[in-house]
Amino acid sequence: MVILKQPAEIDKIRASNRIVAEVLAVLQEKVKAGITTLELDRIAEEMTLRRGAKPAFKGYRGYPFSLCASVNEEIIHGLPSKRVLADGDIVGLDFGVYCKGYYGDAALTVPVGNISPEAGLLLKATEESLALAIDAARVGNRVGDISAAVQNHVEAAGYAVVRDFVGHGIGRNLHEEPQIPNFGVKGRGVALKAGMVLAIEPMVNAGSYRVKIRSDGWTAVTADGRLSAHFEHTVAITENGPEILSRCH
Repeated sequence: MVILKQPAEIDKIRASNRIVAEVLAVLQEKVKAGITTLELDRIAEEMTLRRGAKPAFKGYRGYPFSLCASVNEEIIHGLPSKRVLADGDIVGLDFGVYCKGYYGDAALTVPVGNISPEAGLLLKATEESLALAIDAARVGNRVGDISAAVQNHVEAAGYAVVRDFVGHGIGRNLHEEPQIPNFGVKGRGVALKAGMVLAIEPMVNAGSYRVKIRSDGWTAVTADGRLSAHFEHTVAITENGPEILSRCH
């Protein structure tokens, strides 16, 4: 069942997402060759607790960290570790917050130092696909319009959209209906209405869309070992168009 949010609820979701945006902005600055993903996890957790919120992912379905840090061929759910980031890596940072009964969730993929032109183009296409998807999140459209916006842009650029993982509704729960696949057909799926709040998150692979899960039970990687990128915003659908909630205002 899709839960429509009242304006007061959207205010609370916005507040949670503002913390997410602030944390991700700091992490983006901290990403440099020589830092470990475990250090990034610690920074994210400490910033969140100082703001009177809780990291949303820690303990969720048993996940052991606050941050998901996915490097290079890792798509999502990468476990922070003592791995040191190196010049030329890309790292997907996915972070969520729980504050006063509501969740926030966003992600971005950050270059470490000087990355290859191939990696740069992948990041650009993925981020562009998110912008197009958000623009399609309008009253009167359907979930398929969001999905098709991602798929058409990504595939035209020569990349593949991940099919095993999807975006989602968000609010009092981290994952709510509807699911938001990154592939689909315009005009199909759940009708979009004012009051819906969606976490839209293209996950894009440089090669095949196929995915493997590592033996840690969490980390999703590209089956062919090629790069993957991930960008995400939490978006409220309003009568005046989509509003990105997970932005530093």
